[in-house]
Amino acid sequence: MIQKLFKNSRSLEDGIFFNEIENIIGFKPLQLENYKKAFTHRSLNKLDEKGNAISYERLEFLGDAMLSSVIAAHLFNKVPTGDEGYLTKMRSKIVSREHLNELGRDLKLIRFVESKVPVNHFGENIHGNIFEALVGAIYLDQGYSYCEKFIQKRVIVPYVDIARLEGKVISYKSLLIEWCQKEKKSFHYDVFEDNGISGERLYGVKLSIDSKVIAKSRASSKKKAEEIASRRAYFAFQEKIDMK
Repeated sequence: MIQKLFKNSRSLEDGIFFNEIENIIGFKPLQLENYKKAFTHRSLNKLDEKGNAISYERLEFLGDAMLSSVIAAHLFNKVPTGDEGYLTKMRSKIVSREHLNELGRDLKLIRFVESKVPVNHFGENIHGNIFEALVGAIYLDQGYSYCEKFIQKRVIVPYVDIARLEGKVISYKSLLIEWCQKEKKSFHYDVFEDNGISGERLYGVKLSIDSKVIAKSRASSKKKAEEIASRRAYFAFQEKIDMK
């Protein structure tokens, strides 16, 4: 009796998950197990029947490749005048970590993640990681054509505007460094721990150009702090940079 109740409970749970996934991807999953793997965190220490570790990270790798392939083909056909450098830069803007995180958040994929680690302990990139894992699961479950349909529906149609993307900055730090090197300007990021009153671990950055402090910032990671300082410096020199 207990086994029967457990089985029925599991079937109900799977049925709800099936419906949720179908609503997101736009077609019926064939093998639900593929999608469960897309939301399994390695902290669960799950193994498949061959003893291999189960986590979304392998599917994330596969999904990243599928996204890159579909987006590359779309840009190749959409922008016949674009050279390799242009197409690569545009693809990078579409599949940037920031954009993938936005896609994962919009679909509320975090609600499916199974983990021993509390959700609030995950970094921001978890949203993009599991979006890529979902794409990988679709490829395993349905093949390339369905994977392409999903990317068209969820990424290309609502988000890929060539004109808007041409003006989008992926990394202010890269842009600023490129400008400084071209203009023969020296630059330096002075990074230090700056915990402040709250005691929260933060990093401070002072960005100097030609030995003059241009921008300061504080953030939870060195990378974020450098990017914020770079953005502030960019706006200080925007007219000169945009003329390059």
